[in-house]
Amino acid sequence: MIYFLGIGGIGMSALARYFKAKGHEVAGYDRTPSPLTKRLEAEGIAVHYTDDPLLVPENIDFVVLTPAIPSNSLELNYLRERNAKIVKRAEVLGMLSRQHKALAIAGTHGKTTTTALVTHILMTAGKKLSAFIGGIARNIDSNVVIGEEHDELIVMEADEFDHSFLQLSPFVSIVTSIDADHLDIYGDYQHLVESFNEFVDKTADDGLVIYHENLPIKTNKKHITYGLEHADVIAENICVNQGETCFTIKGLNLREPIKMSLYGNHNVQNALAAIIMCSYLGIDEASIREGLATFKGVQRRFDIRVRNERHIYVDDYAHHPEEIKAALTAARNAFCDKELTVIFQPHLFTRTRDFMDGFAESLSLADRVILLDIYPARELPIEGVTSAALLEKITSKNKMLCSKGNLLDTIKYIDPELVMTVGAG
Repeated sequence: MIYFLGIGGIGMSALARYFKAKGHEVAGYDRTPSPLTKRLEAEGIAVHYTDDPLLVPENIDFVVLTPAIPSNSLELNYLRERNAKIVKRAEVLGMLSRQHKALAIAGTHGKTTTTALVTHILMTAGKKLSAFIGGIARNIDSNVVIGEEHDELIVMEADEFDHSFLQLSPFVSIVTSIDADHLDIYGDYQHLVESFNEFVDKTADDGLVIYHENLPIKTNKKHITYGLEHADVIAENICVNQGETCFTIKGLNLREPIKMSLYGNHNVQNALAAIIMCSYLGIDEASIREGLATFKGVQRRFDIRVRNERHIYVDDYAHHPEEIKAALTAARNAFCDKELTVIFQPHLFTRTRDFMDGFAESLSLADRVILLDIYPARELPIEGVTSAALLEKITSKNKMLCSKGNLLDTIKYIDPELVMTVGAG
């Protein structure tokens, strides 16, 4: 049996489903039920929600651990006392990356959409593969594609948290962005940059590194840059027309405009990265165009949940100032005649402290800002770091604090024409 500590996480649940489909017995613990854990249970995976050693199965071959599990976990310490074999999720992904040609997509933002897009284009082209995606891709309604043992390709979202991506051995790698984040892990931005460069250096000598033009990547590997200005591959003539984003590409042999249903210049650049990777793998132009045109996006990534004559509601996972800026700018451009209300739940006290001014600047792009209390996740409160302190710095004329319990009544009263919920909580 493979036992997962933190089985409900987006990455852990994908691995659990993968091993279950491969014929292994799988079980796990998570703190709270969720749509993901309910899906796991529906697929025959035993999940419990109390940190209780008495609930740990006896016949465990090895344990997969997520960094989200605290060091004082009763089950974790019980398993250590039993001398159980415990491996990190990243180590398991690293093992799988060495059994196939791994396509690894990294970045402090943009990696989930790009991973899902690469997966969809390859599947559109008829390629056999496995894939691990850090979100629910709408085309497959899943965060995992489970292929066969002999399949050549495996697509992987490469997570920088806890240095996880350094376990991977990519054949082709993408880096979409390197913004200061996870500084509770890295200490400062320079150490984060060094870690991304270390990830890039793990790319195969006969492979390819693809990265955004503005990034501090230094590599002797074969590489291609992409972006909107001075890159090897550039997106030009970007416009939104009848609900589609259109753009042309300079630097690749694609003459006609590309069309897709994703919004925002950040997603145009995510698409560029995916196009370069798939082109390098020999995917034909027709499949690339069809894949982009039919891609339905990822849950919580500029996820349009309601769109009618009276209301538009967009949900987005943005929880870093640059992500929020990109999401709100995309909404402004896509729905330029609408008043924009944004509801933000800050994620982590340390992140809110470190990027207080950046959050304030990005959120001020909205006409109305509603702040919920900080979602603590794994952290304890920090004195002076509150949503009220953030609210004071926001320059939008219409701004307010709101409890989660009162949010729906507040929205009913406001009746906003365009509303976005953003945050990782």
